[in-house]
Amino acid sequence: MPRPMMSRPPVAVIAALVVTAGFTARSAPSRGARYEDLVALFREWRAFQKPKIVDGVPDYSAPAMAQQRQGLAGFQRRLSTLDTAGWPVAQQVDYHLVRAEMNGLDFDHRVKRPWARSPSFYVMLYPSRTDQPIREGPHVEGTIEMWTYPLPLAPERAADLATRLRSIPKLLTHARANLVENARDFWVLGIREMKAQSTDLSRLMTTLASANRDVAAAAAAARDATDQFVTWLEQQLPSKTGPSGIGVANYDWYLKNVQLVPFTWADEVALLTGELYRAHAALKLEEFHDRDLRPLNPVTTADEYRARFNAAVTEYMAALKARDVLTIRDYMEPGLRARSHFTPPDQFEFFNQVNDRDPIVMLAHDFHWWDLAQWETAPPTSPIRREALLYNIFDSRTEGFASAFEEMMLDAGIYDSHPRVRELIYAIVAERCAVALGDLRMASNEWTIEQAVRFASAQTPRRWLSEASRNVWGADGEGLYLVQPTYGTSYTVGKIQILGLLGDRARQLGDAFSLKRFLDEFTAAGMVPVSLIRWELTGQADEITRMAK
Repeated sequence: MPRPMMSRPPVAVIAALVVTAGFTARSAPSRGARYEDLVALFREWRAFQKPKIVDGVPDYSAPAMAQQRQGLAGFQRRLSTLDTAGWPVAQQVDYHLVRAEMNGLDFDHRVKRPWARSPSFYVMLYPSRTDQPIREGPHVEGTIEMWTYPLPLAPERAADLATRLRSIPKLLTHARANLVENARDFWVLGIREMKAQSTDLSRLMTTLASANRDVAAAAAAARDATDQFVTWLEQQLPSKTGPSGIGVANYDWYLKNVQLVPFTWADEVALLTGELYRAHAALKLEEFHDRDLRPLNPVTTADEYRARFNAAVTEYMAALKARDVLTIRDYMEPGLRARSHFTPPDQFEFFNQVNDRDPIVMLAHDFHWWDLAQWETAPPTSPIRREALLYNIFDSRTEGFASAFEEMMLDAGIYDSHPRVRELIYAIVAERCAVALGDLRMASNEWTIEQAVRFASAQTPRRWLSEASRNVWGADGEGLYLVQPTYGTSYTVGKIQILGLLGDRARQLGDAFSLKRFLDEFTAAGMVPVSLIRWELTGQADEITRMAK
């Protein structure tokens, strides 16, 4: 679908605009406001946004949340008085980031209310690192990220982990009092996610049973509390009959004011439906094209996978260098090689079906790890962009770009020596669209989570997405998209925005355009919404101006 045509005022005029969507209009602008005033307000805001810690656990009680909501209005008023006229575009972009975060907390209080609706909000233990700036979806403050506790545990780290594990039973006691709303699908998902936490805690107990008995004992108590919480959730489930979606009007508001995505729910349904049709048709045509080639079968042993994966990394990096696709950094090749992980065919999830057939495909999506490495080794100069954005405001950039980069590398010829890779790419595009349509239809309350799962499984090519798989229920599927609407659509919609931006920049630069220049400029802007990167790179503020009205 082509980018909608919009009027574009002169850049000099746009740069002077101050927009205050969602704020109290009664406050007069503060003349002569400095960027440093925004930074100071941002730091205050970040401290305020966190819940208070009471007896070692975050307080999400009704009185505490009412107090936080009341205080939020003051921060929004203060932000709305900052007159950004005359600020450089990059600083005005930072203003919009702060505005979006405040709108995100406002939306949590008015609509999402995860502390009162979503049992999975209280999952505390996460065994592996996310590839995003912060963990996807709404989560309780202070999650235990086990990847930050390398084994064997140093004494001080063991003591810290034991203390944090001991907070889980208290947190789950609070959760029973806080979870007062009637949203059935949230409880269905919460039961699954809490059972997964119980399994993770059991593994931790086994791992640390002899070396760290105090930690193992704390994990055992946390597991028992989790199991008791699951029993309580299952007892309550029959009484949970209400809808879980946020509704189309709220989805539109969230896209516009928090995610800063210049589309509506209806726009995204059309975009994703069209992409799904295109992917299915392209896959069939590609299969016809490749009908005389040998089948692309998955590897069956760890040694075979390791050899194929390392060869793919070597070839991929050589191709990027030879074609001068982007600036090569020291962390890139080691970062990719660290992602090697063999999954036996009998344990396949959707992306294993792709990766174990040809690991070169997912190397492009692993740009996520390059993003994180760049962020850590050469952080943005902006003190605001140096922090991971809250409310997953980064997802059109992170997930959208990783998805776009797969197809960019396909069309740029990086995979030319792998003729069946196009089939795998089109299967991925179809899967992402199918699951994302569940995001949209759950939000509109047209589908339950079970219906979304069935649709995604049925619409994913080659029966590679099982209805029982973690991919479709968890952080890559309907489970996340139920609790974090718009995340599922960000892969494809963000991709469309980025490809549109590439075209805008190519037309703007003419012969001076190069893919390397574009990618270097794009990634240097940080992990912020694509609409804001477009403003910085092209000077075209039409999207953000329209959304901020």
